[in-house]
Amino acid sequence: MDINRRILVTGGCGFIGANFVRLLLREYPDWRVINLDKLTYAGNLQNLEGIEENDQYRFVKADICDAAAMDKLFVDEQIDSVVHFAAESHVDRSITGPAAFIQTNIVGTFTLLEAARKTWLNNSWKGNDPRFLHVSTDEVYGSLGDTGMFTETTPFDPRSPYSASKASSDHLVNAYFHTYGLPVVITNCSNNYGPYQFPEKLIPLVFHNSMNGKPLPIYGDGKYVRDWLYVEDHCEAIVEVLTKGKNGLSYNIGGNNEKQNLEVVTRICDTLDAKIGMPKSGNPRKELVIFVKDRPGHDRRYAIDASFIKDQLGWEPKVTFAAGIEKTVDWYLANQDWVASVVDGSYQKYYETMYG
Repeated sequence: MDINRRILVTGGCGFIGANFVRLLLREYPDWRVINLDKLTYAGNLQNLEGIEENDQYRFVKADICDAAAMDKLFVDEQIDSVVHFAAESHVDRSITGPAAFIQTNIVGTFTLLEAARKTWLNNSWKGNDPRFLHVSTDEVYGSLGDTGMFTETTPFDPRSPYSASKASSDHLVNAYFHTYGLPVVITNCSNNYGPYQFPEKLIPLVFHNSMNGKPLPIYGDGKYVRDWLYVEDHCEAIVEVLTKGKNGLSYNIGGNNEKQNLEVVTRICDTLDAKIGMPKSGNPRKELVIFVKDRPGHDRRYAIDASFIKDQLGWEPKVTFAAGIEKTVDWYLANQDWVASVVDGSYQKYYETMYG
């Protein structure tokens, strides 16, 4: 089979990355997929269980900050496309330990950009027209009031070490386009949810705690608003931007599903009560909710205006929040062993089992 695209997916064992790798291997049999992951706490090879290395797929355990390794990988695999997911992404962790966010999100992105520049922008490059897609977040824009939405021209106003590190990497990617002519595109997405999400994030945390009768902590008054995007919708949007987007542009990807955190938690609890019955206590799971001290610098509201990507590329989300939560809860119910292995840390032994 002829290989039409040789794509490097960084962070392909993480939540969104694993869903993206699965999409590519399912829908694009003529693409070669190189999955690069350092396998930090959020990288889990079990997310890709059942996928074996072959002529179409290869897994590489490496650090995106390792310049020599990145340079060699670009040359050896003749990488012509990059989808860059790899990042430290949990706001609470960025508050208590910001150094890792600066290293991975800024230095790591710089290292990949340099590898792409040295490989693609010289006379010896004979491969396909290249493209570097940097996956970012709506958090770079800061916080909204009760009205308004983020557009691609909204000024950056990051409020946490995490969002500041992502804003910095966005600026680096843009600089490589304007300075060197590197063919780049950027996507800024809203909150993702769906299968394989690490249980420190809201939705899988609520599932795990509510299944085990543990408190459901919600920051502040619970009225913080996020735009929820089902992960498979996001992955399909990324393919559209990668293959059809215009170099040098950013594309906002949103789910058109603004919900307060308390509403999200209540919906999950009610869904579980309906699907598997009340817990042994006889009380609805939503009674496990507790309100805890607010996070420093907590952004009040995010909302994505995704009209640009719809107008330019014809993409819009397919999955409503009600349908997405139903699918997500069903997946977690069917994969409770996966959840347990992540919570107890045993998932980290899977790499040793597979690769020795």
